[in-house]
Amino acid sequence: MTVTIAWWDLTDSGATIESLEQDMRDSIAAWCEVEGLRVKLWIVDRERNRWGAVLWWATDSPADRPLPPNRAAELIGRPPTHRTQFDVVATARGKYS
Repeated sequence: MTVTIAWWDLTDSGATIESLEQDMRDSIAAWCEVEGLRVKLWIVDRERNRWGAVLWWATDSPADRPLPPNRAAELIGRPPTHRTQFDVVATARGKYS
């Protein structure tokens, strides 16, 4: 299992947390159909004006299949400020690796 975390600093982007929250509600259905995606969470840091997402994959993210459009990148006008991927080695319910 892997987890991907991506976030944007919204400073000087023209996008707001409020506008992104509304738009992401409209894009949830497409992400529910992605094979191997266990959970996708959209996250905010209002104090630092950041928007992001956490994606929990059953394995690695699917490089061989297209994903739904990245609406946040489209609305913000650039790729994430930061993106990283981690292996999940354990959870409170048991070990995965």
